Amino acid sequence: MISGHCECGRISYTAKGPIEDFSHCHCSQCRRLSGAAYASYAGVEKSGFSFLSGESDVHIYASSPSHRRMFCGHCGSNIGVDMETESGALYLCMGSLDGTLELPKGYHIYVASKASWHTLDDGLEQFSEDSDG
Repeated sequence: MISGHCECGRISYTAKGPIEDFSHCHCSQCRRLSGAAYASYAGVEKSGFSFLSGESDVHIYASSPSHRRMFCGHCGSNIGVDMETESGALYLCMGSLDGTLELPKGYHIYVASKASWHTLDDGLEQFSEDSDG
């Protein structure tokens, strides 16, 4: 069982099953929204996800026709990304997850648009665009 919450604690959630995907996205949207060199995501099955509290505080930002980003309307914490192109998956923001997690091997996506001031030297696989490209 995976659990997480926003910074102010109004929103909490749980997800059943393992983290199936672990990625670090370097696209300009993720960099701006996270305020960091990249955003890290845990891919889980959407059917096993549920809010424990604060669902009414969840705000949605459609950052593209296919990406719906969830965040706390009170503290602004990023919760996750629901992508139309992957209807069975939900990508939770790693910074909102609780505890010690078992993760599959990670990888970097959209490195063609990574921050010029950041160096990737962790040995993980890198994709110029997404992991399919």
